[in-house]
Amino acid sequence: MVAAAFAALGDPVRLRILAELAEGERCVCKLLERVPVAPNLLSYHLRILREAGLVRGRRSGRRIEYEVRADGLRELRDGLDRLTRGAAA
Repeated sequence: MVAAAFAALGDPVRLRILAELAEGERCVCKLLERVPVAPNLLSYHLRILREAGLVRGRRSGRRIEYEVRADGLRELRDGLDRLTRGAAA
């Protein structure tokens, strides 16, 4: 999962999406106002972030609200800590 998260963060659009979601839960319509990509590309990038365990979506009527998964970021940080400890040894 850590490798998938690092791979997901290798794209500037996904970093921007994650930064927007770090400010709070957002629906796709609000993300489209702040992230300059076509709707189909936004959906694609959100799927990559979901599959990497970094965000989750919650249906609210006809909309899907997205938020950062704190446990996914924690797992990413822990993986990075393991790498840095190994490099320092």
